Amino acid sequence: SLDIQNQGITDQQSSGRCWMFTGLNVLRHHAARKIGKKDIMFSQIYLFFYDQLEKSNLFLQSIIDTRKQSLDSQQVQWLMSNPLSDGGTYTGVADLVSKYGLVPQDIMPENYVSNHTDEFSSHLKRKLREIAINLRDKSDQGESEKQRIAYKDEQMKTIYRLLTLAYGTPVKEFEWAPRENGKYVSTPRKYTPLEFYREYCSEAGNLQQDYVMIMNDPARPYNKVCEIDMDRHTYDGHNWLYLNLSIDDLSRIAIASLQDSTQMYFSCDVGKYLDKNTGLLDADNFDYESLLGTTFGMDKRQRIQTHDSGSSHAMTLMAVDLDSEGRPLKWKV
Repeated sequence: SLDIQNQGITDQQSSGRCWMFTGLNVLRHHAARKIGKKDIMFSQIYLFFYDQLEKSNLFLQSIIDTRKQSLDSQQVQWLMSNPLSDGGTYTGVADLVSKYGLVPQDIMPENYVSNHTDEFSSHLKRKLREIAINLRDKSDQGESEKQRIAYKDEQMKTIYRLLTLAYGTPVKEFEWAPRENGKYVSTPRKYTPLEFYREYCSEAGNLQQDYVMIMNDPARPYNKVCEIDMDRHTYDGHNWLYLNLSIDDLSRIAIASLQDSTQMYFSCDVGKYLDKNTGLLDADNFDYESLLGTTFGMDKRQRIQTHDSGSSHAMTLMAVDLDSEGRPLKWKV
């Protein structure tokens, strides 16, 4: 019933960057509408470089902030177990793009490491844990906060160097112009990443102020704002903050967005009942109860409470099929 023109599928390959690909696809839609051309794609590796740099700083600064806690405390153990990841949320897109801007993909294309993040990330996490334990030792030895910050800043130079080896050095300035069928439609001009973002994504508005994350989480009260502490991409950025709504209210907002020809950043649990052959995600795809001779009776609230279900993959919501009364029958991502 409502199907927004899209600019083609992007492939995160063997990485957890679905949140970034989804956010950039939404921005790509705004840019394509602005220039009236389809041939535009943003560099994922450029923004991912800064994501990993910022998350490294976030982790090390959090280690300094928790220095008075025991190494066995729940918060410190969580930090050591999760120095950084390649996953994320919309707030990461908003904070990173607002701070570092965007770059066309042909200026800074993907490479093998960005498409297969696990191995390099394991080395980066090991280095971060080494720096973290040294920071805690320095605190135990009575070093001042100024000395700890100086040590962290010096070690961040090593982190930056490692990231350049894996993902390349982020561009500071470049020349670009829109293309159609591989040919320039205007004379290329120089941009910084922030200038480029502000010119081609102006229709998207303020990513940090003009957008609200909404979720359907029946394990928590509806019509309340929830915040997930320590779930952010930059130390000075925003935690995962969302308005919790009923599924009916959420659906109405999603339909209104599509009626406005605006794609949406969308995520759900794709680890269950996905038929990869047809691309259909439906709880009725497979009858595991008959196959296994038992029942699986938990509702969504109970699945969330027991960690059986959660938002595991981000995609771009771009179409919905409605019945005669305007109720959603199926969605397309």
